[in-house]
Amino acid sequence: MEERLELTRQAVATHFWYRGFRQFVVPVIASVLGNRRNLRLLDCGSGTGDNLAFLAPYGRAVGVDLSLPGVALARASGHRGVGGDVARLPFLAESFDVATSFDVLQQIHGDAEAVREMARVVRPGGVLILTLAALECLHGDHNVVWDELRRYTPSSAAELIRQAGLTPVRVSFLFASLFPILFVSRTVQRVTRRFRPLNETSDISVPSPPVNAVLTWLVTAEALLARIVPMPIGSSLLVIARKPD
Repeated sequence: MEERLELTRQAVATHFWYRGFRQFVVPVIASVLGNRRNLRLLDCGSGTGDNLAFLAPYGRAVGVDLSLPGVALARASGHRGVGGDVARLPFLAESFDVATSFDVLQQIHGDAEAVREMARVVRPGGVLILTLAALECLHGDHNVVWDELRRYTPSSAAELIRQAGLTPVRVSFLFASLFPILFVSRTVQRVTRRFRPLNETSDISVPSPPVNAVLTWLVTAEALLARIVPMPIGSSLLVIARKPD
């Protein structure tokens, strides 16, 4: 677990996927939260705590993670971190305005329980913002290494939200530009897995500078286009949900 956290920490600043992730998610958060600066925000499965940096401008942001080394990394970066299980959050009901979870639910056995917990701690009228791994056809080495249990479709993600008593506001694909590359590479990974050792760092290692630059440009261009035109497919899903008043 600590090795994964260290690899993630090293990749966050420069890896094309993380750059694209921020290009997608940060403007969405700004559009949902607007000019409010006094919110209470909870990031569920906060890992190294890096995502707390773009939540902090909106108020008091706290991260919760099962990994105590991850909590320590978040605190070392100046963020608020708490140890805890996303499926049993150590917070009172209706104590946050916003709950987020970025690429975590696919790793949790009780994903429905986790979403219900996020719904519980968010006040009426509050918001959930999630990203999820999309489409089982993209299952590959990365999913095995990171213990991913499932990937979601738009309909299964929306149903997960509804089962928690929340209203889906938006369910949309991200990373359409990477879909062809990932589909081919991960299909090959599945077919050849029994004949080779598992590559545990292939998706998290930063590519060579030219490749990383091209892929960064590609996902950045898509993120700009996605503000105007919904993507028909992708390797991730963005979900925005609201708790009824």
